[in-house]
Amino acid sequence: MLRNFRTERLVALVLVAPFLAVYLLAFVYPTVQMFRISFTDAPLIGAGRWVGLDNYLRLDNDPIFRRAVWNTAYFVLMTVVPGTLIALLIALGVSRLKGRFQALVLALFFLPYILPVSVVYLIWDWTLNFQFGIAMHVLDWLGIPRVPVFKSRVWFLPAVAGVTIWWTAGFSILLFLAGLRSIPAEIYEAAALDSSTRWTTFRRITWPLLWPITSLVFTIQLILQLKIFDQVYLFSIGGRPNDNMVLVYYVFQKAFQQNQGGRAAAVAVTLFVLVVVVSVLQFQLLRFAERRRR
Repeated sequence: MLRNFRTERLVALVLVAPFLAVYLLAFVYPTVQMFRISFTDAPLIGAGRWVGLDNYLRLDNDPIFRRAVWNTAYFVLMTVVPGTLIALLIALGVSRLKGRFQALVLALFFLPYILPVSVVYLIWDWTLNFQFGIAMHVLDWLGIPRVPVFKSRVWFLPAVAGVTIWWTAGFSILLFLAGLRSIPAEIYEAAALDSSTRWTTFRRITWPLLWPITSLVFTIQLILQLKIFDQVYLFSIGGRPNDNMVLVYYVFQKAFQQNQGGRAAAVAVTLFVLVVVVSVLQFQLLRFAERRRR
C-alpha cells in the first residue's frame, strides 16, 4: 500500500515537473528579477548600482506617474462595472433567442474579441478619425462640429474605454451565457406558476444564482483593465501621450524609450502589488456579499 502511494507520488511529480519548470522560468524568475532590478539604477540591458528605495521615492515626485495612476483608475471605473453590466444585459437578451439565430447573434457579439488589437485600432480610427472618420461625416451631415476624439484630453479615455468594452465584452457574454444555461429550467417554471414578474424572477432567482459568474467576470475585467496598454498606445500616436498616460504605458516609456530599467521595474512592482491587493480585496468583498445574500 505504501509502495503504491510512493509510486503514485513519483508519477505525479514526473508529470508535473515540466509544467512547474516552465512556470518557474517564465514567471517566478522574471518576477524575482523585477523586484531586484527595482532597487538599482540599471538600464534596460545591463547591470546597475544599488540605490535602495530611491526609485520608489522618486515616483511620488513625478507628476506623470501621478497622472498615470489617476488615468488608470479613471479607465477602470469606466470599463469594469459598465462592461460587466452591458455583457450581462446582452447575455440575458441572447439567452431568450433560440436555435441558429441565437448562435448567429452570439457569434456577432463574440467576433470583436478574437480580433487583434491592431485591427480594432484600424476599425475605430476609420470610424472616429477627425479628418476622415465615418462618424465625423455623420456629424457634418447633422450640422454638429467635429470632435477630435483621440486628440482630446477630455474625450480620449472615455473613447478608448468604449472601444475596450466593445472589444472585450464577447468573452464576458459567453461566461454569463454559460451561467444562465446552468440554472435549472424547473426553477423558472415554478416562478411562472407563482405569477412572478420578470424583474422579480431576475432579482430573486437569476441574479443570486448568477452571482459566482458575475464575481468571476468582475475580477477578470478588473485585472485586465488595470494592465491596459495596447489601445492607449495605438490611439495616442500623433497625440500627447503624457496626457493619456497609464501605468503600463509609463513602464514602457521608462524602459524602452528612456532606457531606465530600474525606474521601469519599480513601477512594474508597484503595479504588480496593486493588482494583487485590489484583486484580493475585491475577492473578499464579493465573498462577503455572497455570504450576506445567503
